[in-house]
Amino acid sequence: MAGCHAGRGTPERFRLSDIMKKLLAAFLLAHASLAFAHCPDPITCEMKAIDSSLAAVSSNSELLEKVKAMRAEGQKLLDAGREREALSVLKEARKLLKEAS
Repeated sequence: MAGCHAGRGTPERFRLSDIMKKLLAAFLLAHASLAFAHCPDPITCEMKAIDSSLAAVSSNSELLEKVKAMRAEGQKLLDAGREREALSVLKEARKLLKEAS
């Protein structure tokens, strides 16, 4: 009877270990993909950053109007399919906001 139980625990332990490895791998892949889900592309990220920073510079109306105009220009360029130019304009607007705060 001792021979019947001798190798019984070993396969279960290996199966559990394999399952845990697969679960860990799935978790890590899901976590890595979620890290980039908040911002689908750089242009959208710049627009969101500009929008959230506009309230911080409400005291400087000249700068505020300039940044709003640049944000609108970036949106028009994006809509026209000129993504590189849009990104360039939006980065410049964001830079102006950073310097002001």
